[in-house]
Parts: sequence; structure tokens; C-alpha cells
Amino acid sequence: MNIALWRDRIPYQGILLAFASFITSAALVLANEATREPITQAAQDDLKQSLVQVLPPGCVDNDLLADARVIKAASGRVVTVYRGTKAGVFSAAVFEFSARGYAGEIAVLIGVDAAGVVSGVRVLRHAETPGLGDKIDAAKSGWINSFTNKSLAGMPVARWAVKKDGGEFDQFAGATITPRAVVKAVREGLQFYDAHRAEISGDAR
Repeated sequence: MNIALWRDRIPYQGILLAFASFITSAALVLANEATREPITQAAQDDLKQSLVQVLPPGCVDNDLLADARVIKAASGRVVTVYRGTKAGVFSAAVFEFSARGYAGEIAVLIGVDAAGVVSGVRVLRHAETPGLGDKIDAAKSGWINSFTNKSLAGMPVARWAVKKDGGEFDQFAGATITPRAVVKAVREGLQFYDAHRAEISGDAR
């Protein structure tokens, strides 16, 4: 058989295409396996750094990532809580909560001490308008620090709102929806912690 004619036939082209696809797939699998561990480690390092940012220095001495509990809130929301301990005694918790902002969900990381007092809040993700809503970022303004040292026990729930709504927290000119969402996320996060404090601390009977 003429080799040139055989190469023009469909079976040969199909085999060649299948071989090329196999080689490409194998290369992708190998690349994925080679980068999986470094990517996972980088994500873990980033998370650990974020957790530390919302806790006072020295308030925990354990590995927060190694002591996490997954808790289902009454609303159905599933929350991963990172427990902090000092000399084996529960001392702090860090968890993520979110609320709808102007351009999408705003996710915040909330740190609290054992009594439910806020030790720090940081925005993890948002798509708010640059120059307006992005003032929720700690790098853009100090507004996010206004939650520090506040708690549900120390301030009525009605005050957990922006000043335009009769609350405690400043709003931004032209971007009230954004800070309102962050306040809501923190308030609901504290309510979640209060409802599950025994489970989180390990005192549940």
C-alpha cells in the first residue's frame, strides 16, 4: 500500500489526533501533580497569615489551621471556625462571614476572644467600586478597625448599623451600601458565635 495514500485516510488521522491528545493530557496531569503541593502550601500560608491579622499578638499558641471545626448555623450556612488556645485553654476564634454589597458578596474574616469581643476584622474578598467601596480594605483606610473591641454584649444590636440607619458605624459618601454590608456580616458573625459559643469553645455538654 502506498504510505502517502494511507496517511491521507481517516483512520491514520484519527490515530494521530488521539495520540496527540494523549500526550497533551498526560503533560497536563503531570504539571498538575507537580504544582498541586506548592499551590496548596501557598494557600495554607496565606490563610494562616490572614488569621493572625485579626488576633492580638500572643493570644494563641496553637496551630489555628490544625484546630478547625465546621459548624452549621441555623440559617443553613456552613462555617469553618479556627480555634485558638493559650496553654491549652480556649482563647479565641476566627471565622469567615459574608453579606451582599453593592457589586457582590463581601467576605470578611472575624476574630473574637472567648467572650465574643471583636479582636479584628479584615475583608477577604469584594468587588466594590474602587475609590468608594474599597475603603473597607485595611490598606485603603482605617474604617475596618472600628469593629475592634466591640461586642454584642457591649452594644445593643440596633447600634450594629451605619449611622445613616441609626447605628454606630460611619458610612462612606456615595457608597453606603458597602459599609452597611460589612456591618451586617460582622453583626451576623457575632450572633453566630454567640449561638455556637459552647460548641466552638469545647464546653458543649
